[in-house]
Amino acid sequence: MEKHVFIVGSKGIPANYGGYETFLEYLTQGQQDTAIKYHVACKVTNKTAAKQKHFMHNHADCFNVYVPNIGPAQAIYYDVAALNQAIRYARRHRIEKPIFYILACRIGPFMRDITRRVHAIGGVVYVNPDGHEWMRAKWSKPVRQYWKYSEGLMVKHADLLICDSKNIEKYIQTTYMQYQPKTTFIAYGADAQRSTLADDDAKITDWFHKFNIYANEYYLIVGRFVPENNYETMIREFMASKSQKDLVIITNVEQNQFYEALKAKTHFEQDQRIKFVGTVYDQDLLSKIRELAYGYLHGHSVGGTNPSLLEALASTKLNLLFDVGFNREVGEDSALYWSKQPGALAKLIEQADALSADEIEQFAQASTQRIADAYSWSFIVGEYEKEFRLGTN
Repeated sequence: MEKHVFIVGSKGIPANYGGYETFLEYLTQGQQDTAIKYHVACKVTNKTAAKQKHFMHNHADCFNVYVPNIGPAQAIYYDVAALNQAIRYARRHRIEKPIFYILACRIGPFMRDITRRVHAIGGVVYVNPDGHEWMRAKWSKPVRQYWKYSEGLMVKHADLLICDSKNIEKYIQTTYMQYQPKTTFIAYGADAQRSTLADDDAKITDWFHKFNIYANEYYLIVGRFVPENNYETMIREFMASKSQKDLVIITNVEQNQFYEALKAKTHFEQDQRIKFVGTVYDQDLLSKIRELAYGYLHGHSVGGTNPSLLEALASTKLNLLFDVGFNREVGEDSALYWSKQPGALAKLIEQADALSADEIEQFAQASTQRIADAYSWSFIVGEYEKEFRLGTN
């Protein structure tokens, strides 16, 4: 019997760099069990595009969901509309035991009704609770309160929560003990492929030349430029260190108030080692920049398994991670760890600078192996397919 899985909550596929979108790209592209039929909701804001209701991508049935421009409520509207469409489709086609997998916890207030309707057609509702979305500094206080409230209702009414981090799973189990939630852990995956570019390819040498950067002579940061990623600590501590290397920061800071505030606080523009180089959308070039870095600094403090951390462990020789449960769970003993205590990271950077080539190679092999063992996409896809098969038996 074909097993139908409806996935709601991503912007859709083909993927365009988002975490959930990338996950769905790999899940459908790397499908191992042909008896599973994926249906993926895709957000469209253009009414003309919405007229094309269905299209195929990676053998998945992608269905367009039109979302009007209604401001911040768009995401909630989209998830509910997509689920309504998916439930109607499953009912119309008399699909037996469908699975509805909701990515993120945006629609808590509607969850009881959705689960009731899904159960009425013999289906089940799975939820990926993502990271601690309600803790993110980018949201205003009322929005954060809504996220937390919504999360509780999603947990209460879901048949299963698939957590991409053991720390998130533990948080769900302890915070919402009264609901006795059923949870499982399946990590986010990493693409551990090496860059196809040679070390002397014009693409990388031109990029280095443009910013006056040298291979193996820089620490790297890649990620969204937001306070909870600890940019202030990383920049301050790097400035306080005696390192002769550069700190290369790949991020988008255009019209960013946080960037201006940080500049006023730290005066990083006066330190020639600190280099904001904008964004890099060429994935092959980005992989090469990671591979040729001396070390990688990772400051994420909220969220589950972070894609940029997985990519760093897979490709950068030496990784210096903010010491929080999520990061330690992923890096284990293949990385070095720092706290926000003044001077801690500056000291660690100087220690990292003093490591021998053999010591760095040991870290490089350990981190690459860690990703291959626990986070390869083929392994993650297999884990999801096992779960989806269970859910329809």
